[in-house]
Amino acid sequence: MDYQALADKIRQWGKELGFQQIAIADVALDDHEQHLQQWLAAGFHGEMDYMARHGSKRSRPQELLPGTLRVISARMDYLPPDTGMVDVLNDPTKGFISRYTLGRDYHKLIRKRLAQLGKHIEAEVGPYGYRAFVDSAPVLEKALAAKAGLGWIGKHTLLLDRSAGSWFFLGEIYVDLPLPTDPPLSGHCGTCTACLDVCPTQAIVAPYQLDSRKCISYLTIELHGPIPEPLRAPMGNRVFGCDDCQLVCPWNRFAKFTQEPDFLPRHHLHNRSLVELFLWDEDTFLRNTEGSAIRRIGYLRWLRNLAVGLGNAPTSAAVVDALKTRAQHESELVREHVQWALQRHHDNPRIDLRSE
Repeated sequence: MDYQALADKIRQWGKELGFQQIAIADVALDDHEQHLQQWLAAGFHGEMDYMARHGSKRSRPQELLPGTLRVISARMDYLPPDTGMVDVLNDPTKGFISRYTLGRDYHKLIRKRLAQLGKHIEAEVGPYGYRAFVDSAPVLEKALAAKAGLGWIGKHTLLLDRSAGSWFFLGEIYVDLPLPTDPPLSGHCGTCTACLDVCPTQAIVAPYQLDSRKCISYLTIELHGPIPEPLRAPMGNRVFGCDDCQLVCPWNRFAKFTQEPDFLPRHHLHNRSLVELFLWDEDTFLRNTEGSAIRRIGYLRWLRNLAVGLGNAPTSAAVVDALKTRAQHESELVREHVQWALQRHHDNPRIDLRSE
């Protein structure tokens, strides 16, 4: 078997399937394993207990899938054009939703494409051992992508590429084929601290160190209970995820818009008002998030996040009236955040709400 020729074909098949880049890594992740252990020991994973499960399988691919020799790492760009990110962030009456989730859920789409790539390889070499992953198992995807040369891990802990920035998804195929590997890239963050400086909650506690417990993406997506009060005001109007560290990164000047139609915004989720989103009943929420990663948080956490956004919005009768519709909600989680938001507006000396 000419494995170099096979690797070249894998890259070509990957491009035909819609991936912007394919690269190959070995399975030695010793440095990344040490970093993961230190991160977990510091408690930076918060309630994400799954990050600590499975022992060393996350950092040792051959333990997760015995026989694994190489990892095929794939990149697919997701940045949609013309979504007015900065304009929405600067309008406190709008709800900002992280751009990766405006379209269809990437998990299914990329997993399907990776499975097709795996079948292409099988048709070429015959039966072999492989398995595709897209956030579906204990996999250090950024570490593997960096090892394969798809980019370097930036100070914000996201993967960065000089010609693509960071607006992309990653997926992997573990294989038992001795494919030639690609060289890793050197880092190019230099002395820049833009991502650390802009983080609304100061979750990037040091270069290359993220305390997830402060991260707005964690607070709005991973956290199941109440959002800590000191972090609510800094969240602003970010109601599902946060893209601030990507928006300010100089390397994202070179990011390309997605060519994948399924990643384009659906249901106008990129530019809706907080009041409108908060007034959705559960059926409307489910209908407008069908096929979206937003659904994973469920309706109650959706209301929780929006209540925080409304608490940070300019005081108006529309905002207060919307919050009052959920003031007696059956969920204690929702009620507590609504009461916090209402108190914020009643404490606002610029608006007289006594008549309401």
